[in-house]
Amino acid sequence: MPVLVASDLDRTLIYSAAALSLTMPDARAPRLLCVEVHESRPLSFMTEAAAQLLTDLAGAAVFVPTTTRTRKQYQRINLPGPAPTYAICANGGHVLVDGVPDGDWHAAVTARLAAECVPLAEVRHHLMTTTDPAWVRKHRVADDLFAYLVVERELLPGEWVKELAAWADPRGWTVSLQGRKIYAVPKPLTKSAAVREVARRTGADLTLAAGDSLLDADLLLAADRGWRPGHGELADAGWTAPRISALPERGVLAGERILGEFLSASRPQG
Repeated sequence: MPVLVASDLDRTLIYSAAALSLTMPDARAPRLLCVEVHESRPLSFMTEAAAQLLTDLAGAAVFVPTTTRTRKQYQRINLPGPAPTYAICANGGHVLVDGVPDGDWHAAVTARLAAECVPLAEVRHHLMTTTDPAWVRKHRVADDLFAYLVVERELLPGEWVKELAAWADPRGWTVSLQGRKIYAVPKPLTKSAAVREVARRTGADLTLAAGDSLLDADLLLAADRGWRPGHGELADAGWTAPRISALPERGVLAGERILGEFLSASRPQG
């Protein structure tokens, strides 16, 4: 039976230049591989060692990128190794099969959101009327499923995110702060639900997962084993759970460590 590896991407396996957290002298820094270019500029990286681990992992498990990115944003990434058969985008709103969205899955997700949450338009209106252009740089909608803001963290009012979360919770939405982005996401829109569907389709009897943000908590809890890096929302909150390993590594070296853990756990023991 195959092993399924479902991993968040940004700040888990791949890192922007600002998120690398390289603290050693330059001469001892690991060699980096660019895995994403946007508007002709290098945007995301992993170490060359991590790239080799990911290539090796493809031969030992079903690797499923599991991201909050939209389909368009995900498709900018060029990961090493063979192209994954399955990928999960928009926090579980889309399951891609050989790069093509599964229409039945998306229809089922949108029907559930309509039944259980206030509409996206109401959330967008609240965001527009409670934010200040002094600290909000962009208002964005992701695949008509959820909303997010790009903000100046140093100017963000201290209690605003908590106030937004308190407003969103009874309306069926959750809030997550990741770097310079604030996400408002419907509660039923989860990575774990999409991963369970992929596990059903592949017949996987062991699921491994990794992630760094509160939006990854359900993914980690649904896995048989999981890892989180030493940075991010989960680390900042001291979050842990049974079968979840809290790693000390931060930044791009955490991504390398996570891939090593995936590969070790995917290979037959004994």
